[in-house]
Amino acid sequence: MRLAGQSVVIIGAGIAGLALARGLALRGARVRVLEQAPAIREVGAGIQIAPNGARVLRALGLGDDLARIAVQARAVELLNGQTGARVVRMDLTRRAQDGDYHFIHRADLIEMLRAGALAAGAVLQLDTQVASVDLAGDQPRLRMASGADVVAPLLIGADGLHSVLRSTLNGASAPFFTGQVAWRATIAGDGGPAEVQVHMGAGRHLVTYPLRGGALRNIVAVEERSAWAAESWSQRAEHTRFKDAFASFAAPARAWVDQATDAGLWGLFRHEIAENWGKSLPHGAAVLLGDAAHPTLPFLAQGASMGLEDSAVLINLLDSLPMYAALTRYRSLRAPRTARIIAAANANARNYHLSGPARILAHTGLRSLSALAPNLMLRRFDWLYGYDATEAV
Repeated sequence: MRLAGQSVVIIGAGIAGLALARGLALRGARVRVLEQAPAIREVGAGIQIAPNGARVLRALGLGDDLARIAVQARAVELLNGQTGARVVRMDLTRRAQDGDYHFIHRADLIEMLRAGALAAGAVLQLDTQVASVDLAGDQPRLRMASGADVVAPLLIGADGLHSVLRSTLNGASAPFFTGQVAWRATIAGDGGPAEVQVHMGAGRHLVTYPLRGGALRNIVAVEERSAWAAESWSQRAEHTRFKDAFASFAAPARAWVDQATDAGLWGLFRHEIAENWGKSLPHGAAVLLGDAAHPTLPFLAQGASMGLEDSAVLINLLDSLPMYAALTRYRSLRAPRTARIIAAANANARNYHLSGPARILAHTGLRSLSALAPNLMLRRFDWLYGYDATEAV
């Protein structure tokens, strides 16, 4: 099919959905984005955009905007949480591919993509909730919460973890609690370097980096626990519990936690990668994008970049192949790669939380490896950061 003149409905005005909206509209599609929220508000906190995600933004014509509103990352440091001593430092400027490791506030990225989608000609409808999706006819049909029906010749589900389209294609699923909870907050900036710091401790870790030119500091802190918290981005944490969880950490980390009095708390749940990513109908199709297809835990900072990759691949395939072939190729390209990324994120979660002799051995090995081959740590992820989704067909 060709995208010029094609009518497309996207459910969800998140990162993946808005990036796709801009890309499709630039190819001449008539794009409508349905978002259940009544307004695009400043929600969430920091996001890391690695080179594989930044390439997509640049291909969408948003490279200058990204450079203007993001902090360019210079290094990643892994630290002993209790002592604050450095375990390993990875210099991103040595291995930077296109110099595109960035820290950005989620609200700033969403606004950049929203403006870009509208400028390209996409239409955004807020306060519009999809109640159900019917794929039994010739074209996808949406039943809205208002009671209205909407026919969508090409329907894209970019509606996240609780996607209506995902459940239509795959049935109900039951995520399981990982035994981890996460606090997330932004605090006032302190002039620290443009680096990711990962403070590692037994059964817990804390990640931090600057946002908005250093005006803010992003905090994500994870603790293992048997009791689970509701899977939500808005549940408020008891600050005393947060402080107690990281009381054994060195002074800088404790100071950041002390300031994070308004941290949000959520339980981390693992969702399986969707078995069915799309369905071709006699005169239409439906397909999943981003977290709706492949939810990930946040331990490799790849959630946003995976959604951006999806959008680039799907745009190219839809504009060059017949519908059924495009959907088949899309899943065959994306499912193995996203599975590998998710597995790497899960491995990070384990490695950050080592204790006892295993922790001592691992930290000693990392220090030795860093001294002997300082670029090797990053080279292990060339398969991830060196990928160019804009060329995938």
